[in-house]
Amino acid sequence: MAEKGTSLFSPYKMGKFSLSHRVVLAPLTRCRALGGIPGDALVEYYTQRSTPGGFLITEGTLISPTARGFPHVPGIYSDAQVEAWKKVVNAVHAKGSIIFCQLWHVGRASHQVYQPGGAAPISSTNKAISNRWRILMTDGTYSTCSAPRALETSEIPEVVELYSLAALNAIRAGFDGVEIHGGYGYLIDQFLKDGINDRIDEYGGSMENRCRFLMQVIQAVVSAVGAERVAFRTSPAIDHNDATDSDPLNLGLSVIERINKLQLQVGSELTYLHVQRELGRPGTEDVVVQTTRTWRRAYQGTFICSGGFTRELGTQAVAEGDADLVSFGRDFISNPDLVLRLKLNAPLNKYIRETFYTHDPVVGYTDYPFLSKAKQVDDWHHSDAFELI
Repeated sequence: MAEKGTSLFSPYKMGKFSLSHRVVLAPLTRCRALGGIPGDALVEYYTQRSTPGGFLITEGTLISPTARGFPHVPGIYSDAQVEAWKKVVNAVHAKGSIIFCQLWHVGRASHQVYQPGGAAPISSTNKAISNRWRILMTDGTYSTCSAPRALETSEIPEVVELYSLAALNAIRAGFDGVEIHGGYGYLIDQFLKDGINDRIDEYGGSMENRCRFLMQVIQAVVSAVGAERVAFRTSPAIDHNDATDSDPLNLGLSVIERINKLQLQVGSELTYLHVQRELGRPGTEDVVVQTTRTWRRAYQGTFICSGGFTRELGTQAVAEGDADLVSFGRDFISNPDLVLRLKLNAPLNKYIRETFYTHDPVVGYTDYPFLSKAKQVDDWHHSDAFELI
């Protein structure tokens, strides 16, 4: 249970970062980085959603040319990308926000059209994602994912190194830290979930083996930039991209147990653990809440939760101690001033799903309206916007 009076607008100390409120911009793929380079549109988008003492997590950002599974998503593996991201980070910092770069490799959730030389996507397995799931192609149509190629045991350290190099690039670009994407059926999740991982080497079979790749990635990134700049996102109970596991509760607990142990070994907590939950299936709400609460109680550090939160549910989660911070996705897409709207309990703009993944630098991206000037708090530093409610 949190301290009495704790709300979405209570300040919070997240490691070495002092936050003025607990509303977080969730990582959201938007496909606006033309050619993989963040441009002026991204500068505007992230700046719009920045608040003094606020916390933002970027969209999934590619750690290598093989990591791609969407058109026009940004990377963090080239000097040109690092230089372009500096403009975004500097603009966000100028508004007083903290920003982490989410490190992303989609693994088998890709297509040969996205792979260098038209090669097969890499994964933990040779099994393809089923036709139930579709992939957005470069021409705006949808197709099925290509059959992947299981990484050889000897290749895995090279992929681990890609995460480390990407983290160093992110810090070079000025980011305050990195979030390792380990959920949603992407590469790390493809090693963790027993519904995907069919390996017979030291990276498959037992829970210890299935967690090995993840822990090697976290250890490498921590060694590169320090635990206080590293976070991890996971979704043990979400089956996106056929990412199923026979025991998601214990998978989550096993991951948390290993991260807790690593934190003790290095003498510092990670910045946070970010858990994506899934609501919306009738009859599952209580199970989802209880499962997430179990993980929250087990983790020794800052806990961010995302997935289906409204103002009321977010307030309740923080007040009851089920989350330290709450990340918002779709509502943040359509409400650049979401923090203020939640504070004032003002109406929210409705999001337009059809423009989530288009490439227009303005439409459906930076053109959602703010509250009228008469209702805006123009100087956040001298307002009561983040006083307890």
